[in-house]
Amino acid sequence: MVIPHAKTAETGAAISSAAGGSNTNLVDIVELLIAAGKLSRESLAYARRIQSKLDSPRPILELLKELNFVSEAQVKEVVRKIKEPVTIGNLLVELGHIRKADLDVALKIQAETKPHRRLGEILLERRMVDERSLIEVLSLQMGFPYVEPDFVEIDPKLFQRVPPKWYENHSFIPVRLENGAPLVAFSDPMDKGELAAAREIFGPHMVVAIARSASIARAVKRVQNAKQRERISPSDENSIVALVNGIITAAISRKASDIHIEPLKEHIRVRFRQDGVLVHYEDFPSSLMGAVTNRLKVMCDVDITEKRRHQGGRFFFENSDTQLDLRASFYVTVHGEKIVLRLLNRQGVLIPMEALGLSPRMLERFKEDALYLPSGVILVTGPTGSGKTTTVYSCINHINDPQTSIITAEEPVEYVIDGISQCSINPRIQLTYEETLRHIVRQDPDVIVIGEIRDTFSAEIAVQAALTGHKVLTTFHTEDSIGGLIRLLNMNIEAFLISSTVVSVMAQRLLRRVCPECAVAYRPTPLDLQRLGYGYADIQGSTFMRGQGCSRCQYTGYRGRVGIFELLILNEGIRNAMIEHKTSQEIRRISIEATDLVTLMEDGLIKAAAGITTIQELLRCLPRLQKPRPLPVLKRLLEA
Repeated sequence: MVIPHAKTAETGAAISSAAGGSNTNLVDIVELLIAAGKLSRESLAYARRIQSKLDSPRPILELLKELNFVSEAQVKEVVRKIKEPVTIGNLLVELGHIRKADLDVALKIQAETKPHRRLGEILLERRMVDERSLIEVLSLQMGFPYVEPDFVEIDPKLFQRVPPKWYENHSFIPVRLENGAPLVAFSDPMDKGELAAAREIFGPHMVVAIARSASIARAVKRVQNAKQRERISPSDENSIVALVNGIITAAISRKASDIHIEPLKEHIRVRFRQDGVLVHYEDFPSSLMGAVTNRLKVMCDVDITEKRRHQGGRFFFENSDTQLDLRASFYVTVHGEKIVLRLLNRQGVLIPMEALGLSPRMLERFKEDALYLPSGVILVTGPTGSGKTTTVYSCINHINDPQTSIITAEEPVEYVIDGISQCSINPRIQLTYEETLRHIVRQDPDVIVIGEIRDTFSAEIAVQAALTGHKVLTTFHTEDSIGGLIRLLNMNIEAFLISSTVVSVMAQRLLRRVCPECAVAYRPTPLDLQRLGYGYADIQGSTFMRGQGCSRCQYTGYRGRVGIFELLILNEGIRNAMIEHKTSQEIRRISIEATDLVTLMEDGLIKAAAGITTIQELLRCLPRLQKPRPLPVLKRLLEA
């Protein structure tokens, strides 16, 4: 990454070089907040008293934000209006990204190094700050918007104002039109040569933004690849076959779970769902959409002439020594048919229960109080893509032995397990859920696995099977464990039947793991803790980590996923609460007090505090239904 130079007087700003040199000309952001009417002297004095009592020194700005005396937005607003010189080092300290001691060390290294080096380079080299935070603070310091061109759509008309090869000799890329003016992202927005070159093409009124040089390079390469695709003729069958196979192969290599092929107004956008998040792959010319759609419809054996109605199908794809099962959905939109392919590995590796991510105590309790019971319904709940099926397969593989008869009804069978009778639902030949479930109890099973409770009929079959002494494992789409019970009640299943058959409900989510290759320790911001309902005192002794971004994680900072779980074991108190039709809030309170229920957010906090995932992932994926308990309490409940 190029560390930008400071704005000069010609640019109308008076902010010192990002090299930072020394601690002179420090602007007191706190005083600026007071002058702007954002903070009172009384609040500042209170925060100073707290600061003086802390065992380890903390920036006063951090405390002010934690105490809700000022907000992050107010701080940024004041910093942008600074008219005096202020070094990048001081901004990083004031905003809580680095410690004062780290800055002093970096300044000493800078003073002793010949030739002179920029402070930002030293901080990055010694991993005192991650590149993303540094760029964001530089953006704040210099007033340029911060963008990630690698993860946004590039306007093809702007990009094509010059030949694609031209960008290889420059470190900027046009991103989009903003209020009629081109927004251009530079790795060094103070490089006069690059600015002059960009103004020749995009005009004097362009909007200058700042971005990482690696992100710009990857975005340029992506758009160049899309340009090359324009040479493919829709009538060239071999090229279309190669194109479709290439998209699927790329998704497999990136371990994507879904492929989204979306017709937009001027081009086709292809995105992969990786680790639960959609990531842009490539853009293709709109002229290829019809040929790509027809090719996939042929592979799925669906009607290629029908373009007015939604359709669905499936096909198998050979990749090396592996056969993948792909489910396809064709959805009619105003620009054509959007296609989503879900990748299912029929020879997928079963995950042992110990590797799912359950804490030691939760895993032991789930086995003893639910899985090993001779009968009863075990519900695994969560939204689509939360890993419910993987958990169910791990459970049945764990209890699979020669003395046990296990039979399943699934749509489709995702893992083939030796010794288990698995049925794949196929409505096209009238092999429906209803038909299968009527016959399943006549097969003398010990364990029945129902792929998903979809309606009242499948819920009644599960309950009746449990009443007759069978163990039933199934999945359900609900937000949390209590929601699973409430939804069964809403499906008109009698409360006494639910309370006498359901033995446990396990809710789960999949959160992205911090990439181990580029993970660095960091301190959560006051805003993050405020949204969780925590203070810094509540996270003492924890090791929060986040990824800086590297080639192994495609510069996202995440690689792989980890399961987050909430286990509800029904006891007499919960059963009685259900029969009395108490609210979900009352049932949750009883569960926490009587069964030591640990919520999804609380389990996620334990994993974030161990550096496995991040607070941002918790806030993005997990429901916040109540304030979490302190970390020491949660560790006592979950750890062996």
